[in-house]
Amino acid sequence: MDRRSFVSIAALGATGLAFGIRAKMARSDDASSVHYEVEHTDAEWRKLLTPEQYSVLRQSGTEYAFSSPLDEEKRPGTYACAGCALDLFSSKTKFDSGTGWPSFYAPLSHAILTTRDDSLGMDRTEVHCRRCGGHLGHVFDDGPPPTGLRYCMNGVALTFKPS
Repeated sequence: MDRRSFVSIAALGATGLAFGIRAKMARSDDASSVHYEVEHTDAEWRKLLTPEQYSVLRQSGTEYAFSSPLDEEKRPGTYACAGCALDLFSSKTKFDSGTGWPSFYAPLSHAILTTRDDSLGMDRTEVHCRRCGGHLGHVFDDGPPPTGLRYCMNGVALTFKPS
Protein backbone atom coordinates (compact mmCIF):
# COMPACT_ATOMS: atom_id res chain seq x y z
CA MET A 1 0.00 0.00 0.00
CA ASP A 2 1.45 3.37 -0.97
CA ARG A 3 1.32 6.52 1.17
CA ARG A 4 -1.52 8.13 -0.84
CA SER A 5 -3.77 5.05 -0.41
CA PHE A 6 -3.02 4.92 3.30
CA VAL A 7 -3.86 8.62 3.80
CA SER A 8 -7.11 8.22 1.81
CA ILE A 9 -8.20 5.20 3.85
CA ALA A 10 -7.29 6.95 7.12
CA ALA A 11 -9.29 10.04 6.11
CA LEU A 12 -12.33 7.92 5.24
CA GLY A 13 -12.04 6.13 8.59
CA ALA A 14 -11.85 9.42 10.51
CA THR A 15 -14.89 10.73 8.64
CA GLY A 16 -16.81 7.57 9.47
CA LEU A 17 -15.81 7.83 13.13
CA ALA A 18 -16.97 11.44 13.32
CA PHE A 19 -20.26 10.53 11.63
CA GLY A 20 -20.80 7.64 14.06
CA ILE A 21 -20.25 9.87 17.08
CA ARG A 22 -22.59 12.54 15.66
CA ALA A 23 -25.24 9.91 14.85
CA LYS A 24 -25.12 8.59 18.41
CA MET A 25 -25.54 12.07 19.86
CA ALA A 26 -28.55 12.76 17.64
CA ARG A 27 -30.37 9.48 18.27
CA SER A 28 -33.88 9.81 19.62
CA ASP A 29 -33.51 6.80 21.92
CA ASP A 30 -30.44 8.27 23.60
CA ALA A 31 -30.58 7.92 27.38
CA SER A 32 -30.58 11.72 27.80
CA SER A 33 -34.08 11.96 26.27
CA VAL A 34 -35.66 9.65 28.88
CA HIS A 35 -36.87 10.73 32.33
CA TYR A 36 -35.52 8.73 35.27
CA GLU A 37 -36.38 8.36 38.96
CA VAL A 38 -33.07 10.01 39.88
CA GLU A 39 -32.28 13.13 37.88
CA HIS A 40 -29.79 15.91 38.49
CA THR A 41 -28.54 18.88 36.54
CA ASP A 42 -25.17 18.55 34.86
CA ALA A 43 -23.63 20.73 37.57
CA GLU A 44 -25.13 18.53 40.30
CA TRP A 45 -23.80 15.34 38.65
CA ARG A 46 -20.34 16.92 38.47
CA LYS A 47 -20.45 17.61 42.22
CA LEU A 48 -21.77 14.14 43.10
CA LEU A 49 -19.35 12.10 40.95
CA THR A 50 -15.60 11.92 40.56
CA PRO A 51 -14.30 13.14 37.18
CA GLU A 52 -13.84 9.50 36.08
CA GLN A 53 -17.35 8.53 37.18
CA TYR A 54 -18.82 11.56 35.44
CA SER A 55 -16.99 10.73 32.21
CA VAL A 56 -18.35 7.17 32.18
CA LEU A 57 -21.81 7.54 33.72
CA ARG A 58 -22.86 10.84 32.17
CA GLN A 59 -20.77 11.01 28.97
CA SER A 60 -20.64 7.31 28.00
CA GLY A 61 -16.88 7.17 28.44
CA THR A 62 -14.87 4.00 29.02
CA GLU A 63 -12.26 3.41 31.68
CA TYR A 64 -8.96 1.78 30.77
CA ALA A 65 -9.00 -2.00 30.74
CA PHE A 66 -7.54 -3.61 33.88
CA SER A 67 -7.74 -0.29 35.79
CA SER A 68 -10.65 -1.15 38.10
CA PRO A 69 -10.10 -3.01 41.36
CA LEU A 70 -13.64 -4.39 40.91
CA ASP A 71 -12.37 -6.54 38.05
CA GLU A 72 -10.43 -8.57 40.65
CA GLU A 73 -13.14 -8.48 43.36
CA LYS A 74 -13.95 -12.04 44.45
CA ARG A 75 -16.05 -11.61 47.62
CA PRO A 76 -19.78 -12.32 47.71
CA GLY A 77 -21.88 -9.19 47.43
CA THR A 78 -23.76 -6.82 45.20
CA TYR A 79 -22.59 -4.35 42.58
CA ALA A 80 -24.56 -1.09 42.53
CA CYS A 81 -24.70 2.02 40.36
CA ALA A 82 -22.12 4.60 41.47
CA GLY A 83 -24.56 7.33 40.43
CA CYS A 84 -27.68 6.36 42.39
CA ALA A 85 -26.82 3.23 44.45
CA LEU A 86 -29.35 0.98 42.66
CA ASP A 87 -28.34 -2.69 42.99
CA LEU A 88 -27.43 -3.94 39.50
CA PHE A 89 -25.52 -7.24 39.62
CA SER A 90 -24.94 -10.08 42.06
CA SER A 91 -21.46 -11.47 42.57
CA LYS A 92 -23.03 -14.85 41.82
CA THR A 93 -23.21 -13.88 38.13
CA LYS A 94 -19.71 -12.37 37.92
CA PHE A 95 -17.05 -14.15 35.88
CA ASP A 96 -13.52 -13.46 34.65
CA SER A 97 -13.92 -12.58 30.98
CA GLY A 98 -10.25 -11.72 30.57
CA THR A 99 -11.21 -8.36 29.05
CA GLY A 100 -10.07 -6.19 31.97
CA TRP A 101 -13.55 -5.01 32.97
CA PRO A 102 -15.92 -6.50 35.55
CA SER A 103 -18.16 -8.91 33.64
CA PHE A 104 -21.45 -10.56 34.54
CA TYR A 105 -23.70 -13.01 32.70
CA ALA A 106 -26.97 -11.51 34.04
CA PRO A 107 -28.18 -8.34 35.78
CA LEU A 108 -30.55 -8.27 38.73
CA SER A 109 -34.23 -8.08 37.82
CA HIS A 110 -35.44 -4.61 36.76
CA ALA A 111 -31.97 -3.09 37.23
CA ILE A 112 -30.90 -2.04 33.74
CA LEU A 113 -32.10 -0.63 30.44
CA THR A 114 -30.43 -1.07 27.08
CA THR A 115 -30.20 1.02 23.95
CA ARG A 116 -28.67 0.45 20.54
CA ASP A 117 -25.22 1.99 20.21
CA ASP A 118 -23.98 2.37 16.64
CA SER A 119 -21.16 4.77 17.44
CA LEU A 120 -17.58 4.12 16.33
CA GLY A 121 -18.86 2.17 13.33
CA MET A 122 -19.98 -0.77 15.49
CA ASP A 123 -23.42 -2.13 16.32
CA ARG A 124 -23.49 -2.72 20.07
CA THR A 125 -25.99 -2.76 22.93
CA GLU A 126 -25.34 -0.10 25.55
CA VAL A 127 -26.31 -0.81 29.17
CA HIS A 128 -27.76 1.92 31.41
CA CYS A 129 -28.88 2.09 35.03
CA ARG A 130 -32.67 1.90 35.10
CA ARG A 131 -32.96 4.49 37.89
CA CYS A 132 -30.57 7.28 36.81
CA GLY A 133 -29.76 6.43 33.19
CA GLY A 134 -26.04 6.27 33.84
CA HIS A 135 -23.93 4.54 31.19
CA LEU A 136 -22.53 1.31 32.64
CA GLY A 137 -20.98 -0.43 29.63
CA HIS A 138 -22.14 -2.83 26.91
CA VAL A 139 -23.58 -6.32 26.64
CA PHE A 140 -22.23 -8.88 24.17
CA ASP A 141 -23.39 -12.35 23.14
CA ASP A 142 -20.09 -14.12 23.89
CA GLY A 143 -20.64 -14.88 27.59
CA PRO A 144 -20.88 -18.16 29.48
CA PRO A 145 -23.93 -20.31 30.19
CA PRO A 146 -26.64 -20.08 31.27
CA THR A 147 -27.34 -16.80 29.37
CA GLY A 148 -24.50 -16.66 26.85
CA LEU A 149 -24.26 -12.93 27.58
CA ARG A 150 -21.33 -10.82 28.80
CA TYR A 151 -22.29 -7.61 30.55
CA CYS A 152 -18.97 -5.80 30.26
CA MET A 153 -19.20 -3.01 32.84
CA ASN A 154 -16.99 -0.07 33.68
CA GLY A 155 -15.83 -0.61 37.27
CA VAL A 156 -15.84 3.14 37.94
CA ALA A 157 -19.59 3.13 37.23
CA LEU A 158 -20.13 0.58 40.02
CA THR A 159 -19.74 0.30 43.76
CA PHE A 160 -19.36 -2.98 45.61
CA LYS A 161 -21.32 -3.90 48.73
CA PRO A 162 -19.96 -7.07 50.38
CA SER A 163 -22.58 -9.38 51.89
